Amino acid sequence: MRNFSFFGRFSRAFQDYPYLSKIIVVSTISGGGLIAYSEANSYNGGRGHIAHADAVASEVVPKKKKVVLLGIGWAGMSFLKNLNNPNYEVQVVSPRNFFVFTPLLPSVTCGKVEPRSIVEPVRNIISKKNIDVSYSEAECVKIDPENKKIYCRDVINTNVKGEDVFAVDYDYLIVAVGAQVNTFNTPGVYENCHFLKEVDDAQKIRKNVIQSFEKASLPNLTDEERKKILHFVVVGGGPTGVEFAAELHDFVSEDVVKLYPKVKDYVKITLLEATDHILNMFDKRITSFAEGKFGRDGIDVKLGSMVTGISDKEISTKVKGDSKSSSTPYGMVLWSTGIGPRPLIKEFMKQIGQGNRRALATDEWLRVEGFNNIYALGDCATINQRKVMEDIADIFKKGDKDKSGTLTVKEFQEILNDVCERYPQVELYMKSKQVRNIADLLKEAKGDAAKESMELNIEEFKKALTEVDTQMKNLPATAQVANQQGAYLAKCFNRMEECERNPEGPPRFRAEGRHRFHPFRYRHLGQFAPLGGEQTAAQLPGDWVSIGHSSQWLWYSVYASKQVSWRTRALVVSDWIRRFIFGRDASGI
Repeated sequence: MRNFSFFGRFSRAFQDYPYLSKIIVVSTISGGGLIAYSEANSYNGGRGHIAHADAVASEVVPKKKKVVLLGIGWAGMSFLKNLNNPNYEVQVVSPRNFFVFTPLLPSVTCGKVEPRSIVEPVRNIISKKNIDVSYSEAECVKIDPENKKIYCRDVINTNVKGEDVFAVDYDYLIVAVGAQVNTFNTPGVYENCHFLKEVDDAQKIRKNVIQSFEKASLPNLTDEERKKILHFVVVGGGPTGVEFAAELHDFVSEDVVKLYPKVKDYVKITLLEATDHILNMFDKRITSFAEGKFGRDGIDVKLGSMVTGISDKEISTKVKGDSKSSSTPYGMVLWSTGIGPRPLIKEFMKQIGQGNRRALATDEWLRVEGFNNIYALGDCATINQRKVMEDIADIFKKGDKDKSGTLTVKEFQEILNDVCERYPQVELYMKSKQVRNIADLLKEAKGDAAKESMELNIEEFKKALTEVDTQMKNLPATAQVANQQGAYLAKCFNRMEECERNPEGPPRFRAEGRHRFHPFRYRHLGQFAPLGGEQTAAQLPGDWVSIGHSSQWLWYSVYASKQVSWRTRALVVSDWIRRFIFGRDASGI
């Protein structure tokens, strides 16, 4: 019945729409012709198909170059987000499958921000890329530059001995594994101190802080025991140590007084700094204000105090210039004194003859010295800036276009931009000496002889630049530097093929030859130091310093805008709003 009704409806369609029969007839004939053509084509030996196959085979698809990225910190994340060249196959290798917004780790320790709000999964970042990117949750244990391989260990299944190590080939290797805490071989640090480098560290500190207040609230303790439990010691007066001390003080003054009213008077926060001031990298106005504010808030800042050892009950210190050591009981210690190379970097530096350095040495293009296909970014590396005096003869020769043996003001001016780009210390030197133009620099070099002639010979030229190299400074190990390095290297990789076709780039004064990219130049955008009580110190370019509540709101806006995704941005802002309304979360999780 179903077939009958179908054919019935089909015949009625022919009657109602007579043109339908014409369409079917034409389609049938066309289909028959197509079939007949294909059969004839196959009868003729399939020469059409063979010709087409030959044409496809002749169009050989170039093999993608493989880029292996070690680490997903600030440098690795920035490189990955800015890379958009589809000619690369990228493999990310990292023991953690998420990026951490590290500047907000101190806020996590006291419940101001939740841990999940400052992390972005790697696969979320990868899913938004239109290039070939894969991820492996593993830890690199060895770099083999001769065979262009790295050896990695599975961090998930660590019970299988030997079988959890695998090799990964690369055409380009980008090392961005960061650094670890530097203990300066102080006894007892690893066993008894907390660090603040990862999300796990912040969660452990947060749990320890809450447990300290809960334990001190037990009724069977003496006053001395409560004072010991609630004595929080911060070793290191840098930005991380200062911000944690400020966050802890805010937690005590704003929340502990309500949640733990019986023990609030036993809390003591001590900040130990080995140098003469805290926040040494900031302007003196900020340093002075921070020390004064901490004094008013009751935070005990001990300057010139060096830690000699830490036991499970006491911390031993000695004052600078005094051989005597004193011990103080404590409840918790945060160690925040500096960074050092990871084991992988130490081994690699020994392997390539850089064993005496604190970090991997790279050139101005972020290439590890001695290798054209290995790059190092972030805290694990430092740029070995080339000195002007090493290339002074080449610079003079390049500027002396008329081969007169002297440089005029005009000739020097023509090469100045390139010199400043290749040697950033020249620009720093001119600013420090308040030299406004080349004429002033030449006058300083020639002295009284400048009245007679404004031309420099090679010896006078050397004299003019002899103090330039004293302005050379290593870049700070900050997220800002690593982020800019990752973005710079991604732009280089995005233009790699274009520059290979046109290898003659801007002139470079270097005996080893030219490089097709401009050297990396760090642009300092400013820095913040939260000091608690909704007050922050801000030091921005141009020697602009701001301290107070307005800077705190600037801090909020900048840190919210610098989040890597709209998801984390929304979470962080909502955490701040929640804290304003309900206070900090005092749960032990």
